[in-house]
Amino acid sequence: MKGFGQMGAAAKADGALSEKTKELIALGIAISTRCDSCIGFHVRSLVRLGTTLDELNEALAMATYMGGGPSLAYSAKAREAFEQFSA
Repeated sequence: MKGFGQMGAAAKADGALSEKTKELIALGIAISTRCDSCIGFHVRSLVRLGTTLDELNEALAMATYMGGGPSLAYSAKAREAFEQFSA
């Protein structure tokens, strides 16, 4: 677990892509793999990073476009998590 945590910290570090961009990508992957825990983790990080509702909605639209109906259902979960973490 320690090694996985180190790998995650290195992957999320700002570089050519910002941490926020990387978290939006991770959220899309979490939606496509239907991982409830992952969705919550990445949405919480996106709220911490100051992601706007418009940014989130665009990322969810792309995830839904690429993943179809199942991704729509998991995008709704991500939107609900965003509202809860933003409160």
